[in-house]
Amino acid sequence: MSGPWEDATPTARAAPRRTADGARIRAAKRALRCLLRARRAGLDPRAGLLLAGHVLECLRPPPGALVAGFWPLPGEIDPRPLMLALAGRGHALALPVTGPRGTPLSFRLFRFGDTLGPGPFYTLQPAREAPDVTPDWLLVPLLAFDRTGQRLGHGAGYYDATLAALRARRRVFALGMAFAAQEVERVPVDERDQRLDAIATETGVNVP
Repeated sequence: MSGPWEDATPTARAAPRRTADGARIRAAKRALRCLLRARRAGLDPRAGLLLAGHVLECLRPPPGALVAGFWPLPGEIDPRPLMLALAGRGHALALPVTGPRGTPLSFRLFRFGDTLGPGPFYTLQPAREAPDVTPDWLLVPLLAFDRTGQRLGHGAGYYDATLAALRARRRVFALGMAFAAQEVERVPVDERDQRLDAIATETGVNVP
């Protein structure tokens, strides 16, 4: 006996739902990015000094941890006060090197005073001769975050791919870096999004 339910297998029925859900999540992310870019405009990057104090007080990396920071883009909170403080406490630092869109970042050793060269998306990155390294701690830029540790980035997928690749091999700690005003009630996520271990702002540190 045949009927319209013959094609209604779980796979056949789930695929359109996944497609619809994916489109809905992408649209929600686009809208949230526009909102948060506007919200972030005019905030003082020097709030990174306050952020550094909170991290040093209650969430320092373990001794010997190699910390990957980032060189801030316009509008991002400045991670360099924290990076300087960690270097002063003996931590080696690295900066990311950006490859094709959506691929994991690689990292090169960095010391303040090193010459940086231009990378994709207006980033600055260490010279080719700088040693390649694997970080234990990552300072992660973002556009929005929520109290569960979910993060919204710029949409190129670099940090999600990076955290997925690193976490498949070893334990790493991902600390989001943001202004408190970048917190939202809920970040829309899909299966590729990687959760942060903690988020630091100028008002304190949140560990989900």
